[in-house]
Amino acid sequence: MKPKKLLLWFSIIFILIFSATLGYMLILDLSFIDGLYMTIITISTVGYREVAEMTDAAKIFSIFVIIFSIGMIGYLLSELFKFFSEGSINESWRKNKMKKEISKLTKHIIVCGAGESGMHVIKQFLLKDIDFVVIENDEQAIEQLKELDVNYIDDDATNEDVLAEAGILKARGLITCLSKDADNVFVVLTARELNKSLRIVARAHENKSDKKLKRAGADHTVSPDEIGGKKMASMMISPNIQYFVDNIIDTKNVSIDMEEVVINLDSELIGKKLRETKISEKTGLIVLAIRRENDQFIFNPKADEVLSIDDKMLVVGSKEQISLLRKIAKEFI
Repeated sequence: MKPKKLLLWFSIIFILIFSATLGYMLILDLSFIDGLYMTIITISTVGYREVAEMTDAAKIFSIFVIIFSIGMIGYLLSELFKFFSEGSINESWRKNKMKKEISKLTKHIIVCGAGESGMHVIKQFLLKDIDFVVIENDEQAIEQLKELDVNYIDDDATNEDVLAEAGILKARGLITCLSKDADNVFVVLTARELNKSLRIVARAHENKSDKKLKRAGADHTVSPDEIGGKKMASMMISPNIQYFVDNIIDTKNVSIDMEEVVINLDSELIGKKLRETKISEKTGLIVLAIRRENDQFIFNPKADEVLSIDDKMLVVGSKEQISLLRKIAKEFI
């Protein structure tokens, strides 16, 4: 039984005791203490002497009090036994601890859904040491999240209050990979309304859902079937290239990573040619491409390419090297 449900049952028992006390006070013309005493000895059935002569009305009233109290208190005691014996206290303590940790998160990512796609996202975030919180209400998925020891909220991701609890106002991104496109659209709509600057990536199960998700406010949509098909074709045509790309992403096997670093205001890189920045000398990174407004990509940029504010550099290197470049670019995420 959840703590909220236990609190509800304790409230019901309190109402029963208060009502029975009031009943005895009116029927037998007793003081509050005497009425409470009559209520307790009636509910507990200890057999102590009554404080007043029992009338027929008082006897009938006592019968109903006993019938109601035995059922309610018996159920409450059985649930209390389960609560203490099944480790619910530890579970409640752990959830409260998670809730506090989630409330402290800033610039984190919210993952809605921990199915097959969501679990792959979660594992990548764990590898890259990224702050995130998961919203999921499936029991089997929750058990997996417990094993991975990640912060999660056991609730419905389409609920606005749940998104707020996940810290959507302070988050930098949201990934929704629920099992239904309609739910993903609803999450995107709600998330975009709550946080206009949020980067949103949504899973599209059907081709026609892509446009709906983008109209709802998604920055990017992903079709696992489409990506899977492209990957299988690539593994057949160019298996070594695909292996290399996979292992850049999978940091368990190779100690390099591919990241996007944004040049922000006050960075020393602004207005300098690529050769003048000496990025490779200072950090050891390789600049693969530069992405500018309107999705303009400059692949394998030349040494005399001038860097500007908001340029996004696609680089390859270790986590430490990328962190160093982020400091130089004044990007703090």
